[in-house]
Amino acid sequence: MSKRVFITGGASGLGKSLALHCARAGFRVCICDINDERGCQTLLELQEAGCSEAIFRRCDVRSEADLVAIREHLETIWDGVDVVVNNAGVAQAGDVEDVSLEDWEWVIDINLLGVVRGCKVFTPLFKRQRGGHFINVASMAGLLDGPGMGAYSVTKAGVIKLSEILDMELAPYNVNTTVVCPAFFPTNLGESLRSTNPDTDRFLQKAFARSPISAEQVAQQIFDAIMEPRFWLLPHRKEKYLWWLKSMVPHKTYRSIVSWLVKRYVSKGRKS
Repeated sequence: MSKRVFITGGASGLGKSLALHCARAGFRVCICDINDERGCQTLLELQEAGCSEAIFRRCDVRSEADLVAIREHLETIWDGVDVVVNNAGVAQAGDVEDVSLEDWEWVIDINLLGVVRGCKVFTPLFKRQRGGHFINVASMAGLLDGPGMGAYSVTKAGVIKLSEILDMELAPYNVNTTVVCPAFFPTNLGESLRSTNPDTDRFLQKAFARSPISAEQVAQQIFDAIMEPRFWLLPHRKEKYLWWLKSMVPHKTYRSIVSWLVKRYVSKGRKS
């Protein structure tokens, strides 16, 4: 029996790449997104990739009702779901004092509460099935400390902690949890960027372009985690090492290292 996969934010970027990986593997794939045009185009690509049962549903992860409607639909036509990928997200940059409370609420509602809603809505189904797999897309920003990315980092740290708790709560029901923490890689996340710093978008785009891995490679690693479940998935080697270093050195030393790296990165960005 082929796996049944549901992916939020599945019409572009990492979500689309993962959906195509799953389609080529013979999975049944349902994607949701708020962009109808991209959703319909991705649906065609999934069908061309051999996924005859591909589904696109418009869904806003800020709406619990939207997610409940999709769950009920998938229960009706597929008799359940095996994998739920909480991938939808937006970007926000700026110092803590400069970011408006409106922007804080916006990024929290999508990046953190969107994942909470996805887990809350599908957990009862997984429990009834006595099996399932949540894949929550966080970020290295939730493990490391990037100045000027406070609101975004807080949401991703919340997704990590949520995933850790969920892993404990659902293990007795044969439900796996994977938390994905990539660093920069080429994606369309910058399209949603809200920033109080006019240089942030330019620097982020350069960071995306200089990534050693692509969205397709990150998607491949997530697909591998679907086939052989594991909790942590950290695709970027250098950032993984920096996370290890954070736990090993005094905080002041780590802060100095991060400050030096940020200054070096900004200096390179201005010269290029």
